[in-house]
Amino acid sequence: MNFVGITINHKTAPIETLESLHLNRDEIIEFISRLKENFKEGVIISTCNRTEIYSLLPNYNLDSNKIIASLLEFKKVENLKNEHFRKFFSCGAVKHLFSVAAGIDSLVIGDSQILGQVKEAYEISEDINFSGSVIKRVFEAALKVGKRAIKETAIGEGAVTVSYAAVQVVEKIYSNLDKKSALIIGAGETGELAAVHLRDKGVGKISISNRTLERAEKLAEKVNGGIIPFTSLKEHLHNYDIIISATSAENLIVHYEDLAAAVKKRKGQPIVIMDIAVPRDIDPKVKEIDSVFYHDMESLKVIVDQNIQKRKNEIPKIESIIMEEMQNFFAWYNTLEIVPVIKSLRNFFDSIREDELEKIKHKVTPEDFNKIEDMTRRLIGRLLHNPTIKLRQLAEQGVNPDDIANHSFLIKELFALENKTNGAEENNKEEN
Repeated sequence: MNFVGITINHKTAPIETLESLHLNRDEIIEFISRLKENFKEGVIISTCNRTEIYSLLPNYNLDSNKIIASLLEFKKVENLKNEHFRKFFSCGAVKHLFSVAAGIDSLVIGDSQILGQVKEAYEISEDINFSGSVIKRVFEAALKVGKRAIKETAIGEGAVTVSYAAVQVVEKIYSNLDKKSALIIGAGETGELAAVHLRDKGVGKISISNRTLERAEKLAEKVNGGIIPFTSLKEHLHNYDIIISATSAENLIVHYEDLAAAVKKRKGQPIVIMDIAVPRDIDPKVKEIDSVFYHDMESLKVIVDQNIQKRKNEIPKIESIIMEEMQNFFAWYNTLEIVPVIKSLRNFFDSIREDELEKIKHKVTPEDFNKIEDMTRRLIGRLLHNPTIKLRQLAEQGVNPDDIANHSFLIKELFALENKTNGAEENNKEEN
């Protein structure tokens, strides 16, 4: 199978290189127009953690260097080396694609976003007519693998980022988030993730506090929240049921006395503190205050590590799904070569049968001719039954296309199925 997969990802290159090599939708379309000059069909997947090219090469000379050279020419990236790329062929390429779609090749095991990215990449290829029957079938199978992984295993369950773990802990403490208010201190990447997770969980009110007002305003707009001036932060602590802090400050922002005063104003109502900053933003002694639920990076990391291990334990189940779908795919793929051979073989025998019947057509009665015609048809059917069944079994049960190719070649050679002269004409020559 002349199917090739080329990848550069978080395992093979620095993140800065991957970000520089990332192709947006317009760039993918432009790059595919270049690939069309030399390749039949393909798909390009490009995310912040990987850029991958899958293609059917025009022949069995699996020279993937042309694809890499085209990419390097199109997207000039400094310090990008050939050894940053990994290449997969035939079964290996299919297996790698299935692993990507299932989320077990991701930076974060069980990444739920990658399946949608694989689907989007395939749809782009379809839209610009760069996906034929093989690409269509292999990507449909990959999407099926991804869906089965989500449905049949726990590969996507449990928080594997600190910000999401913090939100999941909050969910366990408060059953109705829609009636709760949350304060996010810090509008960096970690704080933004926490705010987005809370918004998606339906928390009633979100406020953002950040030293740089502009960044606070941007995040508040994204999560439909409000803003608390950083300079008056301590005055507003008592108004929130949930406080998540994730700044890059070198010293404490909220001290024990600040939170003790806030709790007093809340008259015993519980408050959840999630300090996911390094170093800490909030004095850890606040956990000694009654009605305060306190977690920091250390305790949340324990949760994350446990969830990551649980996901890793699901990988053997995913690999079983991948192998099953690979067998299904190659059963289909192998029939692409077998079915025409079977048809040619049957046509070859039928042409001989029809030629011989023509010779006796006017030498017997119509009734006898009909009997002979029916008998020869059954005879050919019985002669070809076992070879046909065997060929189909090879196609449907094997994942090695070389076995199919060898059997197909042998049959075509034995019966000269690729010759223009058929067996009947050869028989005529012998008789003359």
